[in-house]
Amino acid sequence: MDFLELTKKRFSARNYKSDKVEQDKIDYIIECARLAPSAVNYQPWHFMVVISEEQKKKIQQCYNREWFAKAPVYIVVCADRSEAWVRKSDNKNHADIDAAIATEHICLAATEMGLGSCWVCNFDLDLLRTNFQLPAEKYPVAIIPLGYIAEQPECFSTRKERGEIVTVY
Repeated sequence: MDFLELTKKRFSARNYKSDKVEQDKIDYIIECARLAPSAVNYQPWHFMVVISEEQKKKIQQCYNREWFAKAPVYIVVCADRSEAWVRKSDNKNHADIDAAIATEHICLAATEMGLGSCWVCNFDLDLLRTNFQLPAEKYPVAIIPLGYIAEQPECFSTRKERGEIVTVY
């Protein structure tokens, strides 16, 4: 599958089978995230792979949705502002940008492996930090539920036309 086909195939999955995700697929996805680019190659991220039932319950408390609770695996992408590159002209810290790049690598790798994924950013940040005893320097950016898709929805996503989003100089 070429890259354009892969990007067309990826969508926000919200319906998962209970089937276990194989460890080699999880390892592959994490390796893809590990190799993601980051500003000045600082790699200011940490990935929490949540697979135990006890820990999954802690994640589910942070985003209480029925569809979310059905995912067999969660990857929490954390960033560390103290390890990120900061642009000198305006002091822009790139931790969020770097974490977002790694997050999309996770989602694309999951699609390549035949898995569904979804970016979840609307979660209880403080509860997640407490439930997983995250140190102050690490903050969760996104939770990515992963699993085999229970039912493939018809593509309902619309995209802006090229002329609406591209300016050529």
